[in-house]
Amino acid sequence: MLAQSPDDTFLRYALALAEASAGDVPLARNRLEALIQVDPNYVPAYFQLAQLQVQLGESDLAKPVLSRGIETARRAGDAHAEEEMRGFLQQLS
Repeated sequence: MLAQSPDDTFLRYALALAEASAGDVPLARNRLEALIQVDPNYVPAYFQLAQLQVQLGESDLAKPVLSRGIETARRAGDAHAEEEMRGFLQQLS
């Protein structure tokens, strides 16, 4: 499906989650980083990316990702995502 719709943000996100579930966390992280570059307003990618970064021992990289995600969620009016990311960021601090 992604080959037919390479710009489909949700498909790119779903592929990254599937790769993470299959154990290829570095590839999933890279896909989410690329997704955010293409669509910086896709709120769910920030939380997932930060979680993968923490899993890979990259907590220092996760903190600014969460900060950007919180701001993106706030602009989008997604209070639930904003609170989830805020709580995760507090856990890391």
